[in-house]
Amino acid sequence: MKLPLIVLDSKNAKGRLVVLAVVLCAIVFAWFSVRWQLGNMLAALTPPNQPNAAELGRLARNLAPSDALPMWLLATQEKENFSPESVENSVGMFEDVVRLGPNDFRYWIELGRAYEQAEQPEKAERALARAVELAPNYTFPHWQFGNFYLRQNRSDEAFAELRKTTERSIVYREQVFSLAWDYFDKDPQKVEALAVDTPDVKSTLALFYAARGSADNALRIWNTLTEDQKPNYLDTAKRIARGLFEKQRYRESLEFARQTGIDRDAQFESVTNGGFETFVGAPDDTLFGWRVFRTDPKIDVLPDSNVKSEGSRSLRIAFKGYTKVDLHNVVQSVAVQPGARYRLTFMVRTDNLRSGGPPVLQIISGIENKGIASSDPFEAGSADWKQMTVDFTAPSDFDGVLIRTGRVACGEDCPISGTIWYDDFRLTKL
Repeated sequence: MKLPLIVLDSKNAKGRLVVLAVVLCAIVFAWFSVRWQLGNMLAALTPPNQPNAAELGRLARNLAPSDALPMWLLATQEKENFSPESVENSVGMFEDVVRLGPNDFRYWIELGRAYEQAEQPEKAERALARAVELAPNYTFPHWQFGNFYLRQNRSDEAFAELRKTTERSIVYREQVFSLAWDYFDKDPQKVEALAVDTPDVKSTLALFYAARGSADNALRIWNTLTEDQKPNYLDTAKRIARGLFEKQRYRESLEFARQTGIDRDAQFESVTNGGFETFVGAPDDTLFGWRVFRTDPKIDVLPDSNVKSEGSRSLRIAFKGYTKVDLHNVVQSVAVQPGARYRLTFMVRTDNLRSGGPPVLQIISGIENKGIASSDPFEAGSADWKQMTVDFTAPSDFDGVLIRTGRVACGEDCPISGTIWYDDFRLTKL
């Protein structure tokens, strides 16, 4: 059905009045619409701590008196004056804010904060509860409500709310774990009560423990993931492995390094790639393999497939007039049992080796970076393959040692030249 078309005759008085009324309505509507938009924009762009925020807030309020945002700006600016009178005034202003914007959970949170600051905890609780009711699936209201309960020493209710933030947001998740870690005096059971039973949360919790040096808990939580779930969190596990390694928690770091493929062949109480049969990459590519530092042009370190004791290759180190006191260019970290006795055997070959400070193989405490044991100096001149042995006791309070090439001290300017080869490293527990 077609609506009848109404035609106004603008030539008579009645028609002109109708047209004028329509135009006036349009102008009035446009005026109030533009005023509202200007007031809202002005309030949105003005930080509450800006020096003239109050003046701009009042201007925005005059332009848009029924908009909650200008009133929020005025209330926030008033609260930041930090006087008892200002706190009291801000409460009434925030009440006006929620009256103008009753369905915005953020305004109810601000009202709750104002009530709490004014020492009206019952009203604060009701306001924050309303914020949660309006946005039950948002993490921010639960975070605010939980922190309010915590400040009121109502820990059970606090962590019941905070637990709801751990499922969806990694940012709040880490903050909740940190709060509980400190509040409950580093009690893992209390922290884990806040962790929703999902793989995402578990991986974050394992990383949280690792960052705080709680290596055993990090590994325990990681291993609650199924073998199908772990590949989805390999980046997290690699961060854990490196974090634990930097904190010198070698045994747990080794397990993460193995599972993530950083050092897939590494084993507890064992030298990785002892015969140099697999590729030796950049130092940052491994935690428990050979780390070869090729930063000095007077030392050349390369695998050698022409000279070997057994297998298909060895490691060759060529000195070209190297004069520094330290010689730590070939290093491997090994996870060991604290206080246990070990024997390290390896093959070494020399060619035209000349120096007053010949190379040696050192066993270094990982935690103190102090020498535990050292091999005999490598034979000067040229000598065929020879097995060398180093017996040592691992530190009683630490689970890792470093195997590295060093040299006998011979002063500040003591050149070394010639070539050595390594092969067939083996670690045996005595």
